[in-house]
Amino acid sequence: MRNYFLILILLLQWFSYSQKIEENDVIVEEPGTHSKITPFESDKDQVFLNTLLKHLKSGDTLKLKPGFYTGPATIKVSNVTIDGGGKATISGMGNESVIYVKADSVIIKNLHITNSGDSPDRLDAGIKVIEASNTHIHNNRIDECLFGVDIFKSDHCVVANNDITSISRKPLALKGDAIRLWYSTDNRILFNYWHGVRDMVVWYSSGNHFEGNKGIGNRYSIHFMYSHNNRIHKNEFYNNSVGIFLMYSEQTILTENLIQSSNGTTGMCIGLKETSSNQILNNRLLYSAYGLHFDVSPFVAEKINTVVGNEIAFCNVGMLFHSDLEGNLVKGNYLHDNLTQVYTRGKTANGNKFEGNYWSDYQGYDKDEDNVGDVPYSLYSYSEHLWAFNKNIEFFYGAPILEVLDFLERLAPFSKPKFVLRDKKPMYKWDKEEVK
Repeated sequence: MRNYFLILILLLQWFSYSQKIEENDVIVEEPGTHSKITPFESDKDQVFLNTLLKHLKSGDTLKLKPGFYTGPATIKVSNVTIDGGGKATISGMGNESVIYVKADSVIIKNLHITNSGDSPDRLDAGIKVIEASNTHIHNNRIDECLFGVDIFKSDHCVVANNDITSISRKPLALKGDAIRLWYSTDNRILFNYWHGVRDMVVWYSSGNHFEGNKGIGNRYSIHFMYSHNNRIHKNEFYNNSVGIFLMYSEQTILTENLIQSSNGTTGMCIGLKETSSNQILNNRLLYSAYGLHFDVSPFVAEKINTVVGNEIAFCNVGMLFHSDLEGNLVKGNYLHDNLTQVYTRGKTANGNKFEGNYWSDYQGYDKDEDNVGDVPYSLYSYSEHLWAFNKNIEFFYGAPILEVLDFLERLAPFSKPKFVLRDKKPMYKWDKEEVK
């Protein structure tokens, strides 16, 4: 009998020990799910990534086993690959950036990178690339990191197919940026998904290509400053305060992007500030306060901005011109179902060239059926003109009382309406094939 009691005690101790081990195990799930990270009992249980990196030589590939690794870690050897296989988590443990790349031709892929520091002064990031060109960052999930990927003075890098979000507990304005390019050229940012971040910024960086990315629930989806000759193609941006903003940035080409539901009374799909020689082609700008916002653009009169083939619809204002500057070419665009098609804070927007656009509020005719209106499209500001005298009137924008006032103004104007623009050859029916 005594032996039976001894065996029972041993069994209970074994069961308690196995439960303890199970509770302290590290569970790492596939990318795209929430990983459960259980704290270690002591420092000796941790696997420091730096201890593995220090043995690497140029040309090596480090394939991490499924599990939990800790940073901060620094890669100083060029031409190496770090592959997490989709089941390795690297945590910065709340200290600084998680991974520093300080050598050329490094590949970082298939990792879950989490828990950086939260210092905006240090720019704590999931991956910080410092003067390290040809870095490739693929198929990673970066979360609970202040900044996602910070690229500083590094060229010819590729950031592709990453899921990036910032520190969840911080309000939007205090979060970091998904990807930050700083004095970096000829990089490719492809098919990433950033959400719950502050901005994605491109400053003092030229010749970069952005394609297939999706940004949801951020402040600026992409903010360019002093960055020229960039390409933005087939991206999708939803529920951000601003879709794409070009500030002091020239020769940028935006094509086939979808930007919609920019948040707030000042939300805009595309903004241009003191910028010239840009091409905005075949984009869809929908459901926002402003579709296109021109602020002192073009900045250089002879360097026109070209706006062709875009759909601008369901906005409070399709195009807003902040000043009387001339020089934008607005041709073959599809403007429909906006409360106001074009509004100017200056005297008129007619210094820009409007040609062959489709206007859903056009009231002309097409007798010869060549799909060109036989009379010009002329836009005047009636009740909207009141905003120039009292900004608070914008609060009632779209209200029935303003609709009635607008109707009365058009029927029997008791004040001189403001002339906004004239399109001499408006498109009578929208036909995308006719836009050249």
